Amino acid sequence: MLKILFFTITLAGCSLGMAQKISGEALLDKAIAYHDPNNHWNTLKTELTVTMTSPDTGKRVSNIIIDFPNEYFSLIATRNGVITEQILHKDDCRLSLNEDSDISKESAKKYRLTCERARMMKDYYTYLYGLPMKLKDPGTKIHPDVQQRGFKGKQYLVLKAEYEAKVGNDIWYFYFDPKTYAMKVYQFFHDEEKNDGEYILLKDEEIISDIKMPKTREWYYNLDDTYLGTDVLSKHI
Repeated sequence: MLKILFFTITLAGCSLGMAQKISGEALLDKAIAYHDPNNHWNTLKTELTVTMTSPDTGKRVSNIIIDFPNEYFSLIATRNGVITEQILHKDDCRLSLNEDSDISKESAKKYRLTCERARMMKDYYTYLYGLPMKLKDPGTKIHPDVQQRGFKGKQYLVLKAEYEAKVGNDIWYFYFDPKTYAMKVYQFFHDEEKNDGEYILLKDEEIISDIKMPKTREWYYNLDDTYLGTDVLSKHI
């Protein structure tokens, strides 16, 4: 999925002393209390629509069902008149192309319709829309020190997260509003010294089952700020 200088200035409503005193886990708890005040994430049952646009591809509309209690996930995506469906229900996996489950090898390759890909898409959507709650998952290593960082003209409290090797190798940074603890930006690197990876700007919020999720996400490369695309979340109609 920027090398930014660390600042030692005073944030509006949040002194440097506060950033030094609050631990990574304490900041995460405050962020979760803001985004999921009633602890609904782990029992979530909902339907979402995500509309993605990018400079290089046509618009993609994805209808998503997440049902954690019943271990069910489905993703129906429409782009350029082509409909792909991926369903995971416990250990069962079902795929279809334009409502036909008899998919040729060529079509499966072209549209990346495999059960492995379906599981990856489940992880993708539940991770990104489950933040910051997903940072409590096993295998996540939260850095104990909270940094103050300036980014795109605004100041944030920044949480660093890494993962055990069996979970992932990327380094992530999460940027929180110092007053409300709302998540405003996240950023990841594959190799931080190379300044690779991407950053994602979060705008507005959609309330889903009492959870405050980012409504709009804009994706950019860390290296040169190249714009990659935007996705917009809405409640499924």
